[in-house]
Amino acid sequence: MRGADSSGRDQSIRHGSVNKIRTLVIDDSAVMRQLIAAILVEDDGIEVVGTAPDPYVAREKIKRLHPDVLTLDVEMPGMDGLKFLENLMRLRPMPVVMVSSLTSRGAAATLRALELGAVDVVAKPQGDPREVIPSVARELCAKVRAAAHVHLSRPRHMPVPTRDLGTYSCTASRRERGVVAIGASTGGTQAIGEILQRLPAQMPPIVVVQHMPPRFTGYFAERLNEHCALEVREAVDGDRLRPGVALIAPGGCQTEIVASGDGYKVRVFFGEPVNLHRPSVDVLFDSMASNVSNNGFGIILTGMGSDGARGMGAMRRSGATTIAQDEATCLVFGMPERAIREGGVQEVLPLDRIADRLLVWAGEA
Repeated sequence: MRGADSSGRDQSIRHGSVNKIRTLVIDDSAVMRQLIAAILVEDDGIEVVGTAPDPYVAREKIKRLHPDVLTLDVEMPGMDGLKFLENLMRLRPMPVVMVSSLTSRGAAATLRALELGAVDVVAKPQGDPREVIPSVARELCAKVRAAAHVHLSRPRHMPVPTRDLGTYSCTASRRERGVVAIGASTGGTQAIGEILQRLPAQMPPIVVVQHMPPRFTGYFAERLNEHCALEVREAVDGDRLRPGVALIAPGGCQTEIVASGDGYKVRVFFGEPVNLHRPSVDVLFDSMASNVSNNGFGIILTGMGSDGARGMGAMRRSGATTIAQDEATCLVFGMPERAIREGGVQEVLPLDRIADRLLVWAGEA
């Protein structure tokens, strides 16, 4: 029989969690709770200390079980996941991985959750479990492990400077031939927004890979477009790169840049995952090295894993300018750290200085 200590915490749970990431699963579906818990317990580094069908039960279990990480369904009856997350981040901040359905409503709500402080998102399994669960399991476990090491005390939002963006003008050569490529993963939605909101409309074309499921990238682009001087939209196969436009690589596809006449266009295709990702930062950066070379500007931002490190090295060897976000401002330093360690990075900058460095590059003849 399980007993409880004086704090009310279950002893068998407490004693079994040595060196493991204590995780609480919150979802209104009993089937989904069981599935997520079953996936997580297969990872030797993760322990599921409990499950909850709604935020009210979750609130009591957080107090009693002291989890390290939560997985949270964004759509639940009663107090919805967004309201719960907002209260949690105000009163007791902790790492949260959103588990969301691939619906329009789910995607929009999940992007709001990331703005409120959630660390990352995983799409709920759909289709034949024998086919989808292995890939979902890898992603979910990896994101829970990464979430356990994030720095929630670091600022998630920085004020946009009051610079008059309408007075800025980059050189004609940069507008016509320069291309900017940005890659990010965990924490990247905030980091990308911080950079793009600081840029004027008169910028060279920008292509962004953010690790995200299908549907989510389209809503991400729409939300950025509402707050940026640049036009921001999801990339479509064959889109020409144009000054003043930032294209977001679609989730579920690979995106690369190819030469087209006297300019460039994007190729969006259903390729194999690279570094377990589709879209992959390496695919984008490799195409920059091959086709844009010394007219390129590459930025690697916060994220877990190594995606982008090889491609950034190729970009640097081709003559492109390469920048990495520094550890102090990253939610997860994995991707920039790997790129730095492998020699692909020329400069390491805090997030709030990257846009200014990009403006200097764009203004050079």
